[in-house]
Amino acid sequence: MKPWNKGCQIAAVYVGTVVGTGFATGKEIVEFFSQYGIWGLFGIAMSGYFFITLGTSLMIKAIDLKARSYEELNEHLFGRRVSKGINLIMLVMLLGFCTVMLSGAGALFEEQLGLPKMAGVVLTIILLIMIMTLGTKGLVAVNTFIVPLLIGFTLLLMFYSVTGDGFMEHLLMVPNQDSIWKAFASPFIYPAMNLAMAQAVLVPLAAEVNDKTAVRIGGILGGSVLTLILISSNLTLVTLPDFTHYEIPMAAVMKGAMLSFYWIYILVIFGEIFTSIVGNVYGAEKQITTYIRARRMYVIIAVVLFCAAFSSFSYSALLGFLYPLFGYISLAFFFLLWRKSAKRYRS
Repeated sequence: MKPWNKGCQIAAVYVGTVVGTGFATGKEIVEFFSQYGIWGLFGIAMSGYFFITLGTSLMIKAIDLKARSYEELNEHLFGRRVSKGINLIMLVMLLGFCTVMLSGAGALFEEQLGLPKMAGVVLTIILLIMIMTLGTKGLVAVNTFIVPLLIGFTLLLMFYSVTGDGFMEHLLMVPNQDSIWKAFASPFIYPAMNLAMAQAVLVPLAAEVNDKTAVRIGGILGGSVLTLILISSNLTLVTLPDFTHYEIPMAAVMKGAMLSFYWIYILVIFGEIFTSIVGNVYGAEKQITTYIRARRMYVIIAVVLFCAAFSSFSYSALLGFLYPLFGYISLAFFFLLWRKSAKRYRS
């Protein structure tokens, strides 16, 4: 297969890995960028740079190390002893992400469908157990269908929003002084969090492809698409009145702008939430079974029930607390990868 074809496939996986629940709903973008007005737009540009450069470097490093798992990459970055602790922290983060995603599924049902939050959580758990029992071969196909739809809808909403009244006024809003330091930190903690979690998928993928040209194409293309989605979502969200009050702000925009596509968009968001949960539960299950011996389905059920126990908390509160926290925790990984990548370019 030609490098460009491989590169496009890598880019699709990269985008599908990072575009999770908070990304699809828009709540993650509000939390890290949109609420900071013009500074948020600058933050997105810087985050895009990191997604392109460090996402590519992560995969190149995996090829250089012949790493088959993210544990091997962490061992290279942190050393053998420290990496064991880092891997345990990553397990806690995976469980935290699963909890936020389940809560997000419930919030989608509650805010947009007018149904009880637990109905969304329980339905998601039932579908999750079914998929885990029957296999996940169809999930890749589902993701390759959902992600382009999500990008298409995001661009449509952006074009609708930028032509509305008061767009520039909303975009150029300057946040209060108390928020400036958070606006400055976001371009670092946001890509740090996402790249730390994405390595579980990107490291073995790069090692399997074992083609640096294809990996560079995939990293640059995937990082650029992520930046495009971030920018277009932000340009859309800033025009929504009181956007910080919504659990699913992108769906609220769609409902007001293009009602005829609203139900399709809700299905797309739920599909993205669901595929993200499946990926994270699989990651948690694989890591837990390296520490304890237990039947696979028992571990999966235990993970799901643990996350479900905390999913009753507010989606906004969980995301607003856990995601920045995970971002700060991931900064060590982020800066070590940055430093070792810089050394490689200088040598």
